[in-house]
Amino acid sequence: MLAAATAASARVEKSSARKAARAATPIFVVSGHGWGHGVGMSQYGAYGYAKHGLGYRAILAHYYPGTTIGSAPVRRVRVLLAQGRAKLTLSSTAAFHVVDGGGKQHDLDAGTVTFDSQLRLAVDGAGKPKALTGPLTFTPGTAPLKLGRPYRGQIQVSVSSGKLQAIDVVGLEPYLQGVVPSEMPHTWTAEALKAQAVAARSYALSHLRPGAFDLYPDTRSQVYRGIAGEQPESNAAVQATAGQVVLYAGHVAKTFFFSTSGGRTASAADQWGQTIPYLVSVPDPYDSISPYHDWGPFAFSAAKLGKALHAQGRLLDVQTTSNSSGRVATVTGTGAQGTSSATGSAVRAALGLRSTWFTVGVAALSPPADSAPVVYGSRTTLSGIARGISGATLELRPTTGRTWSSAARVKAAADGTFGVTVKPTLTTWYRLTVGSLHTAQVRVPVAPLVRFSLPPAQTSLRGIVRPVLPQALVQIQRQAGTVWRSVARTRVDSSGSFNAVVQLHKGTYRGRVTPGRGFVPGTTRPLEVVTG
Repeated sequence: MLAAATAASARVEKSSARKAARAATPIFVVSGHGWGHGVGMSQYGAYGYAKHGLGYRAILAHYYPGTTIGSAPVRRVRVLLAQGRAKLTLSSTAAFHVVDGGGKQHDLDAGTVTFDSQLRLAVDGAGKPKALTGPLTFTPGTAPLKLGRPYRGQIQVSVSSGKLQAIDVVGLEPYLQGVVPSEMPHTWTAEALKAQAVAARSYALSHLRPGAFDLYPDTRSQVYRGIAGEQPESNAAVQATAGQVVLYAGHVAKTFFFSTSGGRTASAADQWGQTIPYLVSVPDPYDSISPYHDWGPFAFSAAKLGKALHAQGRLLDVQTTSNSSGRVATVTGTGAQGTSSATGSAVRAALGLRSTWFTVGVAALSPPADSAPVVYGSRTTLSGIARGISGATLELRPTTGRTWSSAARVKAAADGTFGVTVKPTLTTWYRLTVGSLHTAQVRVPVAPLVRFSLPPAQTSLRGIVRPVLPQALVQIQRQAGTVWRSVARTRVDSSGSFNAVVQLHKGTYRGRVTPGRGFVPGTTRPLEVVTG
């Protein structure tokens, strides 16, 4: 019998998957700086300046260039406390009174009154409630009025479309006593609190609303918690700066403020498209004390970021452009079916980011382009992208284990692409890790090296298996059309060899090993028997 064989180097079975590279699903890693819109005074920056010895006037001059400190007439403000309510409950620990819409005053005993839009109250010592003409103005006696929490000033109640609205009519300075510690920690230095007091006073007077009330009690204006929010330190800052406001060209300045700049404030022109001479971008060196100076990285799936960008098909990549303040102006997403764009502010809102000063990194790991298993002892290359991120690491976990370990540091090219050569010793999972974030896992199957020992005998086929896998099943298979049929079986011995008894006839044979233990099946190269 004569036999001829192809080269003795091993081969492995091809899977049904195509050999072409498969597109990886990226994760998008967002990191940034600061918290808030970035325009005007950074509160942490002001705190940092105060800790470095600057007084409140110098702090305000830095964040609002070209402004001066002047006086504003003392006035009262109207702060919305409740709106669209079916019922309201007012109380006081001391007797108080109410003036109805006709100007008549009625006395109320200490305690609680609850009423609906009919404005029926028990007044003037009468046990039975009677309807009063609105609007109603409640005035405290020797103790403040309470609507959920206690407030200084009067509380005015009106009816609109069958619902109740309550407004705190309060002096500007008492109002600020409830604002300053709600906007800045009262434990901060006195000069920082004074800067906040003047900024809050100026903000209130420059943002008065027309209509039934002047200000909201929340971030739509500035946070106001009434008496419950007051603190001795912030009260002292309000009193020390009483009546002082920031002026520009003789008018009260729009003194926007926010938590943290990240190192530089933003201009109103960049952030809102409105040029305001004193709301320009300025350096903020001492803002670094803020825990929000830097933030991230946060991972977002292609689906979530794609939704924010109204992506055209599956999101594949993201690019950003920045304005002169360093904030993101536009975000452009490349989808499978085209591109789409959104403003940095829109993306910030959609993703819940702390500011518009952010970067979007892209990380993805692709499976090997060749879908065939890796032969034991061989290498393969994993490719991917790690753009706009730092410290990316390729990690591995053998299929028989549970623990991930570092495989290699990723060094990306200028365009963010990379390739890492790996030499797995058994079937292994890989992933790309950025901090605590990681991409989807990629499985690299490993098959044992299987080789026939040539020349073959007439009645047997011998070979070797590496690594040594004692008792692994070896099948000798003969090709029948497109199908391989088993004609003999044996097992690997303790030295890693096998010897199968088989009567060879003209045709094509191969050895197939199915070891398990972290390996996928491996085969020899086909052996062609040309005579029998």
